[in-house]
Amino acid sequence: MLLLDRRILPPPLTTIACLMAVLIVIPLGVVAASVFAPATDTWRHLVDTVLAEYIGNTLMLLAGVTMGVLLLGVPTAWLTAMCRFPGRGLMEWALVLPLAMPAYVIAYAYTDALQFAGPVQTWLREITGWRAREYWFPEIRSLGGAIVLFTLVLYPYVYLTARAAFLQQGASALEAARLLGHGPWRVAWHVTLPLAWPGIFAGTVLALMETLADFGTVAYFGIPTFSTGIFRAWFSLGDKLAAAQLSACLMLFVIAILSLERMNRGHARVHDDARAGHRRPTPRAFTGWRGALACGLCALPVLLGFLLPALMLCQMAFVDGDAQFGPRFIALVRNSFTLASVTAAVAVAVALAIGYAGRGAPGGLRARLVQALTRLCGMGYALPGAVIAIGVLVPVARLDNVLADWLQRHLGLSVGLLLTGGITALVYAYLVRFLGVALQSVNAGLARITPAMDSAARSLGHGPAATLRRVHAPMLRGSLLTAALIVFVDVMKELPATFVMRPFDFDTLAVQAYNLAADERLAEAATASLVIVAVGILPVILLSRAIKGHE
Repeated sequence: MLLLDRRILPPPLTTIACLMAVLIVIPLGVVAASVFAPATDTWRHLVDTVLAEYIGNTLMLLAGVTMGVLLLGVPTAWLTAMCRFPGRGLMEWALVLPLAMPAYVIAYAYTDALQFAGPVQTWLREITGWRAREYWFPEIRSLGGAIVLFTLVLYPYVYLTARAAFLQQGASALEAARLLGHGPWRVAWHVTLPLAWPGIFAGTVLALMETLADFGTVAYFGIPTFSTGIFRAWFSLGDKLAAAQLSACLMLFVIAILSLERMNRGHARVHDDARAGHRRPTPRAFTGWRGALACGLCALPVLLGFLLPALMLCQMAFVDGDAQFGPRFIALVRNSFTLASVTAAVAVAVALAIGYAGRGAPGGLRARLVQALTRLCGMGYALPGAVIAIGVLVPVARLDNVLADWLQRHLGLSVGLLLTGGITALVYAYLVRFLGVALQSVNAGLARITPAMDSAARSLGHGPAATLRRVHAPMLRGSLLTAALIVFVDVMKELPATFVMRPFDFDTLAVQAYNLAADERLAEAATASLVIVAVGILPVILLSRAIKGHE
């Protein structure tokens, strides 16, 4: 019984965890090692001409998005968490909807509406009689336009984390501030916001990571950043090493942001009054014009970040008669769903094996080993798809060539490129990118199962595999489905890794939408974009239900 209580880690699961960690780290190591490679002429040319521009544009993009998501996410989170106004119940979950709208999709929608030949400027010229160059209109395809669009689709990260932090605050600290003579706005500024700062900062970091990972928006707008520079070095200049070195520079931005988040979290200590049994503060009631203003402020981001772009896409796809539902579209849907389904199934299986391995080793060296491996496997989600694509493609392509030569030399088989010629390498890149998401969901589900269940099952003669199959798997059904759904949707939306690593003549909905938009065929790109948005709504609905269930 003593051995059962220790729950000795099954060696096969340790082997799987170690193997997956090594496979996840290899692409990251390839990119990091490129820093020490001798500088090529291409790299020196990039340093002399465009590297400073890449750095400047990336920093300005991050600064603008930071201000934007804070301005939209924090006030809406405070209103829905700390106030009561007409429409609050609707706004609580509607404010999450822009998460279903990829940044490159909203860029296509707004570009079609706001460009010179679009409906907005056409209507403006009709009612004013102005002609071209007789009026000024903001350019949507610019750095400022990209900041606005990123803000509209990424503010929900700040909204979710800030709202959770506001809801966890008890009434005692706020009432103490009121007794000291502070008004409601001073209390909000000096007490409520500082207490919620760790959550606000965490949400901002998530938004910045998504900004760094984007390729479709900045490429379509023609903004030179590290993401566009990586693709230009790879495809236009034909220099894989220079692309890897640019990827390493982009990794430095990621490391800096994650370090800031860790430093902020390490120094922050916030006591959870509301969870400790203390009552929550009474929401402020807004009625009349104040209630209408609060509802309008919450509805504006939803309108601009989801409803209007969705209506624009529907207009282009159905009303304008450019909907693409032929055999080509069916093939794109099949390719996208195949990639997403395979990756989701493999990611959940691997996450379950690694998570169960960690559960089987609650203490000691093995536990620390599995925990470290789990953290390594989750690192990929913090890196942009372009970085992972470079890190995967370089070693996999080399292995592919070695394998093809060996088969040809020893067996006389001409098999071509087995890994990069199919979807194997692409699925591998997706696993590096999204395994961390599946691990979080699976580990959260395992944490809710008491260890006594393991001991009881093994005392009845069940081994680790039987315990997993007959006890844990049924109890984890919800967590496994959630993990699979999130990975499925992330793969459907992923553009940079797919764009670099897809096999010849194997396009997806995301690649098709980008290619059509790059050719200025925005109406034709609307159909593929709508499918991506429709699929993205599913996890948003689950997230909204989870939010309501935890309040």
